[in-house]
Amino acid sequence: MTNAKWKSTGATFIGILIMIVFLFPVYWMVKTSVTPVTELYHNPPHLWPVGATLESYINNFVRNQDMIGYIGNSLIIATGTMVMSLLLSIPAAYALARLPVKGKALMMISVLSIQMLPGIMMAMPLYIMFSKVHLNDNFAGLIFADLIHSLPFAIITLRPFFLALPSGLEEAAMIDGCNKFTSFTKIILPLVKPGLMTVAAFCFLFGWGDFIFALTLTSSNTVRPLTLGLYRFIGQYGTEWNNLMAVATLAALPIIVIFVSMQKYVVGGITAGSMKD
Repeated sequence: MTNAKWKSTGATFIGILIMIVFLFPVYWMVKTSVTPVTELYHNPPHLWPVGATLESYINNFVRNQDMIGYIGNSLIIATGTMVMSLLLSIPAAYALARLPVKGKALMMISVLSIQMLPGIMMAMPLYIMFSKVHLNDNFAGLIFADLIHSLPFAIITLRPFFLALPSGLEEAAMIDGCNKFTSFTKIILPLVKPGLMTVAAFCFLFGWGDFIFALTLTSSNTVRPLTLGLYRFIGQYGTEWNNLMAVATLAALPIIVIFVSMQKYVVGGITAGSMKD
């Protein structure tokens, strides 16, 4: 075997090993979700599920359907966060990339600064502000709160895509009869589709996985997302691990579906967006 083949085989082996390490917690989550209560605390633990059962899924999604309500809340929050992030970030990123706006450097520094702020620092100020305008304990308040992190990310990610486009596209489109709006919607936006798909995927996940804002700004189960619904299985005297992992497995499915179905857009969007700043 040649030296090149040895290197290729070694790289493949290392890649498989890294993949196993990263996917093992996911496997253990699924394994725990189908493990009977009598086997959960077996010492040493079984590597494979013994007496596998779907009882945890039946209990939480068939007999008791409270978790379905939490999933619906998460879908509303995540979809709203994604849509609002796209609507606001597209014109902002376009203006910062292709229009003669004064103070671009200061604006970008401000956006980056907001992006770096941890959510827990913003939770209490938002609670005080939202309580004055009656945005606590409703979907709109949670969506606006999630925008604090998703919107700066969306602007930072989209701006390089607009920068990478040839500078004369708008002028050429206007010569062909388009106005500024139609040239933007029919010429510019289709060319930055990978960036839009990347932003849409990540902004959806920002809303789907939010915990800090949901914990701070909500008190009613009618609007609380699935991340808080999981805490129903953590009690003072113990944790219902099989039920918790069953719901966590269902909670992870949208993430897996998004990245599998949109892999070429997400990966291509990240790499293409890093080509120009």
